[in-house]
Amino acid sequence: MWELARSWVDGWTVSRQTPRPVDEPWGLSIQVGLTDQAVRHVLLDADAETARGLVGAITEPATWIKAFLEPDLMEPWLSPEWEPTDSGFLMAVDLRPSVARAPDGYTVTAETDGEVISVRVLAADGELAARGQIGLTGAACVFDQIVTEEAHQRLGLGTVVMGALTNAAIETGAATGTLGATVQGRALYETLDWKVLAPLTGFIYKPADKPVAP
Repeated sequence: MWELARSWVDGWTVSRQTPRPVDEPWGLSIQVGLTDQAVRHVLLDADAETARGLVGAITEPATWIKAFLEPDLMEPWLSPEWEPTDSGFLMAVDLRPSVARAPDGYTVTAETDGEVISVRVLAADGELAARGQIGLTGAACVFDQIVTEEAHQRLGLGTVVMGALTNAAIETGAATGTLGATVQGRALYETLDWKVLAPLTGFIYKPADKPVAP
């Protein structure tokens, strides 16, 4: 599981075009550089003492900590200045060719930019209806930012995006897909044979005297 977890972190940095993760005693650290997410720490099999040591050393607002644990296991490590982010799941799948046929009136486009492949589904008027992308890391890839716009939901467009991304990934030689799923997204991915590997819980450091930009 930890190999796939590391692969997910690597692919996330490729997809989001951040610096590559740095190995730490407790896991991986990413200098994201955004106002609402300055640094992202991902715990990999870290014990409670090690995790508490990391938390106690953090002073930079908008620092995130992610771990493959249930929230109630992480909360005792944290002060009230840490706020939870949306809970989710680490999921993975063995990639297999997929049918990615858009409904009538919609078209699918794909674009490659270095190690990132983006898929967009456009409505007849050219409006963006759904999108997603993958970050390639060799034999594995990370599916990221899978979104269907509200006006175009319940038409199967999420499945179309996933299928198009899957086929594009296979063409590059990727054999395994990973992603961080939301609670809502999990249902879609499970219909496509993705499996839950672990919970994915996050907290963000928001000290009261140093507000984090929204």
